Order: sequence, then C-alpha cells, then structure tokens
Amino acid sequence: MKTIHLRPGKERALLRGHPWIYDNALASGGGDSGETVRVVSSEGKFLAWAAFSPSSKIRARVWSFDEAQRIDAPFFVALCAASISARSRLGYEKPIQSDGVRLIHGEVDGLPGLIVDQYGDTLVAQFLSAGVERQKKLITAALLQASGLKKLYERSDASSRTLEGLPAMTGWLAGGEGAPEEVVIQEHAWKLQVSISEGHKTGFYLDQRDNRHRFAQEAARLKFRRMLNCYCYTGGFTAAGLTGLRDAGALEGAQITSIDSSGPAIERAKANLVLNGFEAQLADGSASFMDADVNASLRQFIAEGRTFDMIILDPPKFAPSAAHAERAARAYKDINRLAFKLLEPGGLLYTFSCSGGIDADLFHKIVAGAAMDAGVDGYITAHLNAAPDHPITMRFPEGEYLKGLVVMKK
Repeated sequence: MKTIHLRPGKERALLRGHPWIYDNALASGGGDSGETVRVVSSEGKFLAWAAFSPSSKIRARVWSFDEAQRIDAPFFVALCAASISARSRLGYEKPIQSDGVRLIHGEVDGLPGLIVDQYGDTLVAQFLSAGVERQKKLITAALLQASGLKKLYERSDASSRTLEGLPAMTGWLAGGEGAPEEVVIQEHAWKLQVSISEGHKTGFYLDQRDNRHRFAQEAARLKFRRMLNCYCYTGGFTAAGLTGLRDAGALEGAQITSIDSSGPAIERAKANLVLNGFEAQLADGSASFMDADVNASLRQFIAEGRTFDMIILDPPKFAPSAAHAERAARAYKDINRLAFKLLEPGGLLYTFSCSGGIDADLFHKIVAGAAMDAGVDGYITAHLNAAPDHPITMRFPEGEYLKGLVVMKK
C-alpha cells in the first residue's frame, strides 16, 4: 500500500474528521489516480485511508479513519446500505411523498464524489472523483445490492470531473437494454417528467422538492393571483404553484409567468403542465413561458409597470467557490433588488442560492442589501435548505450548498 506523508500541523483537519486533504498539506508520497493510499502524519502516525487524485487541488479524499478497515466490496456494500437506510430515518421511508430521492450524497455519506439519485425504479449516479471512478465496478454492484434495483444510469458529465483529470462519461451501467431514458416521478401532489440522460445534474433538482411543496401550500393558503417563476428550468415550481391553487379552488383568474433562457427546458416545462392537467392554462395564456434572460426581463417588467404577488428566484450556481463570491454577490443582489421592486406589498419572494461559495449568512446580507437598495423592507418568514435526503453533517459543512429565504414585503 502506498503512503502519503503530511506536513507538520496539516493533520488537524483529519483529526476533526474532515475528509479532504489538499495538495499543500502533502510532504511526500503519492499514488495513481483513484488509488487507495495510507495517510500518515509528519511523525508517521496513521491518520486515514484515502483515494489519491494527482490532478486535483483536493489531493486525497478519505474513505476511512479506521486503520483496520479494508477498502473492498463489503466496505462499499455497507456504506451504500447505511446511506439508503438513513433516508428512511430522514423521513423518506416507503411509501414516500416522492419517488425521486437522493440516496448517496457524496462525502456526507462517506463516499466522496459519489452522487446517486433514485427516479422510480432507476438509479442515476455521478462518479465525480478519482476514487469512486476507480472503484466504479464495486460501487455499481454495491448500489444494486443495497437498493434492490436493477437499472443504473451513469451521468458523470459534470465539469468538476475535469478537475480530477477525468473525462465525461454517460450511459447505462446496468439493466439498460431497452430501458427508457425518460421517467415520470410523483412529487407530492404533482408529476414531473425527468430526462436522466439530458437533464441537469442527474436529471432534475431533487433538492428543491420540499421547497416546491411549501410554495404550493403558500399559493393555496394565500390564493395569490400573479406569480413569477424565474429560472424555471422544467417547471417544477410552476407545476407546484398551479397545483396548490387548483387544490384551493383558486385557479380561475390566476396568472403565472415562467422564465428560462433554455428553449428545450421550457418545452419540458410545458409538457409537465400538460402531465398535471393544466392544458387549459397553457391554451388561454394564464400559464405563460418566456425564453429570455431573467435580468433583462425583470427590468422590462419594471418599465411596463407590472407587479407580482409571488416571485421565485432560483438561479444557477453563480459562485462555484469562495473565490467567485464577490462577483456572484453582485449578481444575486441585482436580481433580488429588481424582484423587490416588482413585488406587491404583502407578496412573497422565494429567493435561493445554490452556490457553495456563498454561505447562508452572506446570502442573508446580500438579500437584505438588495431590499435596502430597492427602498423596501420585509419579514423573513422562513430560512430554506435542501430536502432532508440531501443531509449535512457536523464534520463536513461544505455539504450545505442550497440556502433560501422567504421574504414577505412590508
């Protein structure tokens, strides 16, 4: 077994249970891409077993802090089984309110760089680090054994793989012969069509599942008439809002406008509305879509004197790391400032950031600054996070990427 030695003092993060070892922490040693190496302190004391990545700034990712642990097939079976079992304790036991669920959440579940989502009877996995890439066959078998499912599709096409020196890879790893790459999932009271081969991430944004549910409940309770969904993607929040209004008997006369700069995403969003029985709203324009830039559209609405009583801002990742935070903060502040200008008094703004480089405290300050620049104030009625099947652990705070606020304009 190859060994890497850390510089003096660089073992502190590992002693706290953090799973990352950066390149500047290494004194000597190495390994092949994804190879399991023994990690020792400057004094030669065992610290961890880790997967080595010669191309990444994160030079090694920890598998285990137990010196007696073997990194083998039973190890991966046990981790996959424990992760799936944890989802039931997190509130996603079967039958569940959705058949789209995150089963493996990378470092949080002890499998650095591995993301696995379940859509109905199909697993979709992203192997995003050198370690899980090297162990792909063992992990694939472990996932199928632990889940009891037979179909597994790979979506290892995220840009982060390039940082690990890995090429993009997609396709069926198991059970794919003749299997569809389009699946329909049930999420709370609505259905959504997901493309596991072309959709964002593993096919869809499951992390917003419970926030969409809250939005549907708010729409039903407050019976708002004019809603705006920015960066709508395939229309999850749009379908949720319309479903909430329909359940409350308040659909007639309501208007919802959805904006995205992707034409194909908008077509999928329209199909999702049809799937949920909203053909009439598409036909009469009460559910309308704009293939447009969000920032420019918000400015246009202000010029036209339009207002809304519910606005959703769910933009893509503006700051992939802390190094991009300043520029991203300006972008977040600008769209929130425009949204506050468009929001009616008493209206609700659902605003989100999925940027890991923007923490919850900074995001709060950005939104507060946007309100101040817009000359308004508001009540913060909720702090939102990813759904519970995207957990955060005490030892890996980097797992907290999605944060949101619900603000009622005064």
